[in-house]
Amino acid sequence: MSSQETTVRQQAGTVDENALRLDQDKAEQIVEALNSELANSYVLYHQLKKHHWVVEGAEFLPLHEFLEEAYEHVEEGADEIAERAQALGGVPVSGPSNLEDRATVEFEGEDVYDVRTMFENDLEMYGEIIESMRGSIELAENLGDPATGELLREILVHLEEDGHHFEHYLEDDTLVLEEATH
Repeated sequence: MSSQETTVRQQAGTVDENALRLDQDKAEQIVEALNSELANSYVLYHQLKKHHWVVEGAEFLPLHEFLEEAYEHVEEGADEIAERAQALGGVPVSGPSNLEDRATVEFEGEDVYDVRTMFENDLEMYGEIIESMRGSIELAENLGDPATGELLREILVHLEEDGHHFEHYLEDDTLVLEEATH
């Protein structure tokens, strides 16, 4: 730490009054939900990033590019979630251990799997996050915060679209001849 005195402006885990005129008790509940969604987003982001790094095989390039697009969508959504939590008077969860603690989804681990297994793991996590986000949308709207509901709804559309693309990649239909895979 430097010799200069530092001042904490707001402690992590707290929610201050907000200029959006949402009651503090309601804002606390919404910020809690947003921080869970933020943590989930970063767990998914890191898993997709890992898969982007390690994917290989005949379909390497299109899968590599698809995964990059997917993790960029997740990161953009995470940024919007964090900014909304801050606007509601909260402190966005940010540290690696805090993100892991707050997430309701679990990273698959450091091992490298075959492409189908990686995509199955990604699709499962997308499904869990989609369900969680729907709950957070309902919470925000029930607490009188339609703007947070709308923001999460827009992020949800991207999650559902990308999840659907993972589902397409996992389908059995292929143009690759069976003899080409042996």
